[in-house]
Amino acid sequence: MSELTGGLGESLADGAEPLVLEYRGGFPENVHYGHVCAVNDKGGVAWRYGDPDAITFMRSAAKPIQALPFFLEGFDKKFGFAPEEQAIMMASHRALPYHVAALDSMLGKLGLDEGALVCKPTYPLDADARDALVAERLPQRRIYHNCSGKHLGVLATCVGMGYSLDDYDSPDHPVQRRIAALAAELAEIPQEDIRIGTDGCGFPVFGMPLRNMATAFLKLACPDLIADASLRDAVRQATGLMNAYPRMISAEYLICPNLLMDDNIVAKGGAKGIYCFGLKKERLGFALKVVDGSEDEWPIAIASILEQIGYDNRETIDRMYRIGSPNILNDNGRVIGENRSVLKLRQGAAI
Repeated sequence: MSELTGGLGESLADGAEPLVLEYRGGFPENVHYGHVCAVNDKGGVAWRYGDPDAITFMRSAAKPIQALPFFLEGFDKKFGFAPEEQAIMMASHRALPYHVAALDSMLGKLGLDEGALVCKPTYPLDADARDALVAERLPQRRIYHNCSGKHLGVLATCVGMGYSLDDYDSPDHPVQRRIAALAAELAEIPQEDIRIGTDGCGFPVFGMPLRNMATAFLKLACPDLIADASLRDAVRQATGLMNAYPRMISAEYLICPNLLMDDNIVAKGGAKGIYCFGLKKERLGFALKVVDGSEDEWPIAIASILEQIGYDNRETIDRMYRIGSPNILNDNGRVIGENRSVLKLRQGAAI
């Protein structure tokens, strides 16, 4: 594995197609380009838009995979984590009060001080939670970082295995090596072909083609495709918690909980425009990348994808349009433009 040092931007731009257009006064003002790839359980590309082989980083979309060593070792029983506490290990949480309560409880059960986390002290991403702390002149904390649940899951695995906690974020740490191997297995990519970068929270982050990310999420949604029985069970446990406790994954006004409310969907997004989801009944895995790194386009783009494939849960699609309204409002709340999805899925691989 090697650091990706060049060519990423060029490869992402190459073959990208318009996903969402922003209109103001009836004229297009912004165009968001990107790629979509869907794979089926036969190992082929079922749907595509742009380049299925565009390479980018999974970022936080990898969190369900990064939590798997904890479940593989059965540490949910060892440490007595509540189901909500286990779910937050897959989260990009907003440090809402119930998130913070779960994280504090996990620290207590592990016997750790939050100084053990390498993610930096910060304020919550949720504006109301942040403003309440600032108004009370309370300090920043490491557990307010949106990745702290993931870090606590990996630290719990280190404690359970007797591994060093000092370098748990290093790509060479035994837990991180195991996570990379699991990512390669689920994504069906040679481990040496995974590009390794560093995420904002300090963890190793995986770069690979979209079709491999889609393959990983197909297996997260359809674990019967996983040959190893223990890994199958761990995936079922992790993704089951995401569906059972969607509000632990972020905030209820954001996309992940609104997709995970649908028990047919396993979904997780990451920074800089990457979003992945799997459909259980349809046996499809999807990976979407907005090339400019924006996340605002996810709901309307995913609503369009679900409509185009004939997805039968209209309530899920309607939730996407509610949280990612096609209307553009000005500061006074007046509709002054629209976001319009223009992506048109094509069936099968490119010829």
